[in-house]
Amino acid sequence: MLSEKQVEDVYRKLSDAMPGRTKNAKGPKGQPDAFRSCISCMLSAQSLDRNTAAATKALFKLAKTPDQMLALEDEVIAQAIKPCGLYNNKTKNIRKFCTALLEEHQGVVPSTRDGLMSLPGIGRKCADIVMSFTFGEDVIAVDTHVHRVCNRIGLTEAKTAEKTAQQLEERSPEWALRDGHFWLIQFGKKVCRARIPKCDICVVSDLCETGPITRDEKDEARG
Repeated sequence: MLSEKQVEDVYRKLSDAMPGRTKNAKGPKGQPDAFRSCISCMLSAQSLDRNTAAATKALFKLAKTPDQMLALEDEVIAQAIKPCGLYNNKTKNIRKFCTALLEEHQGVVPSTRDGLMSLPGIGRKCADIVMSFTFGEDVIAVDTHVHRVCNRIGLTEAKTAEKTAQQLEERSPEWALRDGHFWLIQFGKKVCRARIPKCDICVVSDLCETGPITRDEKDEARG
């Protein structure tokens, strides 16, 4: 893994090159409140962004609160969220989540990681994403892009997103926690892409432990 100084250098370079948190940053997938942010994050598992967007749009036309959600039949929820896949399991998780939220938290989504993770269907990734986007906490949420980028560069050395999150929490400078998620996710989408990263325009290529991807490797990835 990169040294402490190198980690600082990576964040400083990304802070100059990538956009940070905007004043109007909303919850996952643009949701306006903590409840819908949690549901949206649950639906995004193993789903493309466009499919998650279609599912959340259809579902939130029917219900926007835990009480309203529980009033729906399972078949109605499943049909609404069908675009995001795994809709039967996700329907069960939504019902369990809403039930626990009402019974244990009076319908109010907790703002702490432990509180969020105590709810059915909410793991470390979802908890951190909701904390970062919805509650404005200084935490680097680890999604697919952030997990890939951090381990490719050498910020972390972990096989799971949860381990990556733990290592980032330990190794990231305090000043980078607020906007770190935004820098890393934009970097992962625009530059350090999964199949064919744009190493020729990468601002941290001199620090990256993987090193630049060669033309032959890019051609192989395209093939």
